[in-house]
Amino acid sequence: MAEQRQQIRERRKRRKRRRRIMFFLLLPFILVASTAAGYGAYLYKKAETVFTDSYDPAVEKSDLRDKAVDPSKDNISILFIGVDDRSPDFKQKTRSDALILATLNRKNHSVKLLSIPRDSYVYIPIIGEKQKITHAHAYGGTQATIDTVEHLLDVPVDFYVKMNFKGFVDVVNALGGVKVKVPYEFTEKNSTDSEPVHLTPGVHNLSGEEALALARTRKHDNDVMRGERQQMILEAIVKKAKSVNAVTKYPDVIEAVGQNMKTNLSFSQMKSLVSFGTSGDLKIDHLTLKGTDGHDPNNGAYIYKLDDVELEVTKRILKRQLGIN
Repeated sequence: MAEQRQQIRERRKRRKRRRRIMFFLLLPFILVASTAAGYGAYLYKKAETVFTDSYDPAVEKSDLRDKAVDPSKDNISILFIGVDDRSPDFKQKTRSDALILATLNRKNHSVKLLSIPRDSYVYIPIIGEKQKITHAHAYGGTQATIDTVEHLLDVPVDFYVKMNFKGFVDVVNALGGVKVKVPYEFTEKNSTDSEPVHLTPGVHNLSGEEALALARTRKHDNDVMRGERQQMILEAIVKKAKSVNAVTKYPDVIEAVGQNMKTNLSFSQMKSLVSFGTSGDLKIDHLTLKGTDGHDPNNGAYIYKLDDVELEVTKRILKRQLGIN
C-alpha cells in the first residue's frame, strides 16, 4: 500500500514537472504574471506592451489549412525556432539552432513536442534540394523554415515563436543565473564568438553565457544528449522563475524575452494558450525523429539521415493529434 502511494506521488510530481516545462516552452513571454498578487496587474500590462511589439504577422497561413485556425478553440501547431541572430530585427541570414514543433489537441487536452535535430538531411523547398534543415533559415528565414518543416512532416505549421541566443542569455542573467549540473569539462565560444566559456563538472550557478555554452556544445556527445541538456536547463530556468525571490525580476525577464522574440501569435492568442497550458491535467509526450549518422553526398559534411519508416509513423501521430485525415 505504501509503495502504491509512493508511485502515485511520483506520477504527480512528473506531471507537475512536465506542465512547468511545457508552460515555459509555449509561453515564455507571460511568465506566470498572475502568481504575483498585487503585482500581477503591472506585469500583465508590461507584458502586453512589450510582446505586442514582438508581433510579426508576415508569415503566411499554411497551405495545408483551408482557413485560419483559432488557438482558443482549434487544434493547432506552434514551431519554436532558436536562431543565432544578434541583430535586433532578425535580419541576419543565420541558421536555426533549435527546432521544436508543438501540436496541441484540445479534446484530449494533450501536447506532443517533436524535437527536430538541426542536422536532419531534408528537402528544402526554397532551394529545391536536400540539405541540413538548419540551413533553411539561412536561405529564407522563418517562412523557409516553416515550409521545410511542413514538407517534411506533411502537417500545417500554424504559428511560430522565434528567439535568438541573446534572449536566452538575457533571461538567465535577469534571473540572476540558474543552478545546473555540468556533466563534463569543456570550453565553448560565447554568444558573440569573441571569448571562450570554460566550465568544469559539478553543480554551478550559471550565467547566461555559461548556460548557453552548455546548451550548445556537442564536443563530447551528440544531438540527442544535447537535447537532454537543453531540457535540463529549461527546467532550471522554470524553477528559478517560479521561486519567490524571482518575482521582482519579472519585469527584466519580460523585457529580455520581448526584445529578442518574434511571433505571429497576438497577445490575445497568447492569453488563450495560458488557460490551455495551466488548466487540468495536461498530457505531454516528447517525440524524436529517429535516424542514423551519415555524410552529405555532395560535400561529405556530417548529416543526420532520418529513418523513412519511423518518419511515416511520426507523421501519422502528428496528424491524429491535429485531427487531420
